[in-house]
Amino acid sequence: MQWSDEGLVLEARAHGERALIVQMLTREHGRHAGLLRGGQTPLTRAHWQIGNRLAVTWRARLAEHLGSFSGEIAESHAARLLGDHVRLAALAASAALAASALPEREPHPRAYAGLNDLILALDNDDRWALVYVEWEMVLLEELGFGLDLTHCAATGATEDLIYVSPRSGQAVCAAAGAPYREKMLRLPPFLRRAPGGGESARPALGDVLDGIELTGFFLDRRVFAPHGRKLPVARARYVDVLRQVLTMAAT
Repeated sequence: MQWSDEGLVLEARAHGERALIVQMLTREHGRHAGLLRGGQTPLTRAHWQIGNRLAVTWRARLAEHLGSFSGEIAESHAARLLGDHVRLAALAASAALAASALPEREPHPRAYAGLNDLILALDNDDRWALVYVEWEMVLLEELGFGLDLTHCAATGATEDLIYVSPRSGQAVCAAAGAPYREKMLRLPPFLRRAPGGGESARPALGDVLDGIELTGFFLDRRVFAPHGRKLPVARARYVDVLRQVLTMAAT
């Protein structure tokens, strides 16, 4: 059995003395693992770094086998992020989320496109932190837990949406949410349009953290906790890095 596709490297871990076991998020075949023989040589390992895009071929005798990867580098992003620990933390967090949340061998083209957009933004776009939050919004949608931020769950209003209900995942306007504001999640301004709509201006870092808290809450409650799991450590590390940056900016 064999197929060819393009994919983003999510994880590459040593297997024995020479090989790697690689997790890819592919455009048409979803999250897929495979053995990369000879993957621990310096040049090969440099190509199969987290975030790099490759043209890959997967082969196995039977579909249920681990199989093996071969491939050629299409776009190398990881090396260009090494000097920026904040962007590197965002890359690690997004890859860890995709590797742990998406079902194996199930196509999710929107998740692939969203992660690819994020990696491109990390490489050359000042608004990458906003794109990161939008990537987690897309991930929730792809897993069947999308948030409805287009109108108030209580009144149907489309204006003055400043909260999100932790129970329903729907937006709530200021007036309807006021009596329950201590229990509500904050809806940052850049997410007050339809998911993915965003605002053109770069949001404040505090708003980005509110967005990450929002998506993280639902990822935890709806995706990970029901299976007795926690959000990836890499994501928690990314949030810590952002908080440190915010603290430094404030001082």
